[in-house]
Amino acid sequence: MPSDFAASGGETLLALCRPGFEADLAAELNYHAAENMVAGYPRTASGSGYALWHSQQGSMAGLLESGLIFARSLSLCVGQFDNIGDDRISELWPLFEDAAPFSEVFLEHPDTNDGRELQRFLRGFRKALEPRLKKAGLLRKQAGQRLHLFFCDSHNGWVATSPVTLPLAEGGVRRLKLPAEAPSRSALKVEEALLRFFGSTESLTAKTAVDLGAAPGGWSWQLARRGIKVQAVDHGKLDARLLDEYPVEHVYGDAFTWRPRTGVDLVVCDVVDKPARTMQQMEKWLVQGWARAALFNLKLPMKRRFQEAWQLLEKLSAAMERNSQLGRPEIKAAHLYYDREEITVWAAFHRDH
Repeated sequence: MPSDFAASGGETLLALCRPGFEADLAAELNYHAAENMVAGYPRTASGSGYALWHSQQGSMAGLLESGLIFARSLSLCVGQFDNIGDDRISELWPLFEDAAPFSEVFLEHPDTNDGRELQRFLRGFRKALEPRLKKAGLLRKQAGQRLHLFFCDSHNGWVATSPVTLPLAEGGVRRLKLPAEAPSRSALKVEEALLRFFGSTESLTAKTAVDLGAAPGGWSWQLARRGIKVQAVDHGKLDARLLDEYPVEHVYGDAFTWRPRTGVDLVVCDVVDKPARTMQQMEKWLVQGWARAALFNLKLPMKRRFQEAWQLLEKLSAAMERNSQLGRPEIKAAHLYYDREEITVWAAFHRDH
């Protein structure tokens, strides 16, 4: 990737993403930069797993807090390193001193085949780096920022920082373990969504829920194991253990035509369909008062993925604002690690007391 940012002044933001989504991330960064009155430009390389966005005028702080959909992790660059030798710590030390102190160290790499080969090197590098930072007083528990060391390869990359108030996972990846009793791997999307949106897997306060297009039951299982009473709507078969061991009722019906007898706290949906049709259904559930909150996936087109997603989210936001008598609208969206060609969305009406 071109490296002319370092000498051009201004600030540079480093954003990690799923490989293949660099252009979508760049489009999203451009949009939010314009919203925050920041002038600049992005640089990406297809398949690299990250994007750089350089500010020529204006603060990047608003971009860090904007809740970007396609960014797994965001940090502000302190400096770039090129072709450093084997004594990496000594060569990088001036950059560490300029940016210190830090509360923690993130050693990161692109989520690509080549990037993942750096994991063993980074484990050894951490053992050498952190004691030296602590001894020099640069690594302190109460510091307000974390250090990011992003390696494109073992000798090139960026030194960056992020505020500790920004909830991030190292490398932007939350690797979760799938329990043996889970009906499908899609269950991991729910767990990651809770961590990404709320910082905790125990943040759901719902007592009743509907899972549209539930089979084989991964999402229903995640809700039911938290004690939520679930109506799982699908013509397909559910995992037998769901019905035997959890508060799940199998409703034989169509995800787009079935209606609840009474309102529920939460509706979830992970159907494979056009994103506009899924969004229309979720909007209906929310504004009709059938559910107070929704967690769902939107399958993305092959091109202009950010533009398509943003238009649908703006439409949902407008509909919820028109029905604000139901509560204060909240919408969050992210391209999760366990998503593929889709994004996960949380939308809710909050009743302030």
